[in-house]
Amino acid sequence: MILVIIMEYKITSRSEMDTIELAQNLESEKFPNMIICLNGELGSGKTLFTKGFANAMEIGESITSPTFNIVKEYQGELPLYHMDVYRLDGDTTGTGIEDYFTKGGVVIIEWANTIKDILPEERLDIKIKVAGENSRILIIEPHGPKYEELCEAVL
Repeated sequence: MILVIIMEYKITSRSEMDTIELAQNLESEKFPNMIICLNGELGSGKTLFTKGFANAMEIGESITSPTFNIVKEYQGELPLYHMDVYRLDGDTTGTGIEDYFTKGGVVIIEWANTIKDILPEERLDIKIKVAGENSRILIIEPHGPKYEELCEAVL
């Protein structure tokens, strides 16, 4: 019998600024081929989190949800590949999404649970739950030693 211990961190965000600060803290420990998987209902703050992360990467462009593009690419300290895979409905055939996982940048995927079959084993999962008008509960689950170290460093 193999015992698998899954680490999980719960953080309460009481404002948009709290969510942005969390994203900026995680960005401070970024590394090439970092994968962040965001899940949560519509309006929970997935794109807001990405905006905070991108701002800390010194990306000057306005960050918007790539709903109709699937992937938007931004240049900063590292490339940022921002994905919204909701419209794919789990079918990634011909999209080349997996290629981004090893392009040396940071990949942030909104609605990542819809493509969980192709996600790398090592990644950072963040589930955002609406807890009130401005409050959110962020459940952060690191998968792999690099992501565990990242969480230990900033959470």
